[in-house]
Amino acid sequence: MKANYGYMDGSGEYFITIDTDLCIDCDHHGCVDACPEKLFEIITDDYDDEVSAIKEDHRKKIKYDCAACKPAGDRPPLPCAEACTPGAITHSW
Repeated sequence: MKANYGYMDGSGEYFITIDTDLCIDCDHHGCVDACPEKLFEIITDDYDDEVSAIKEDHRKKIKYDCAACKPAGDRPPLPCAEACTPGAITHSW
């Protein structure tokens, strides 16, 4: 299942998507430590699996909280996506 965290407004869609089927296979959840803004947390989903999620207080301002890792030009790889060895994390913008 894919969990979408974020929002949509007049300027665009700002979502971080976590493919929980891939996230379940991760042993270390490196995204939690890799994110400089500490957006990620580990939760137990409805199926009793431990998966990454975006903390509730960041979901409605995700565009701004992710801004430090997303410069306008020459964008380096995102730390959360690089740390996610199963490739479960994507950003919509």
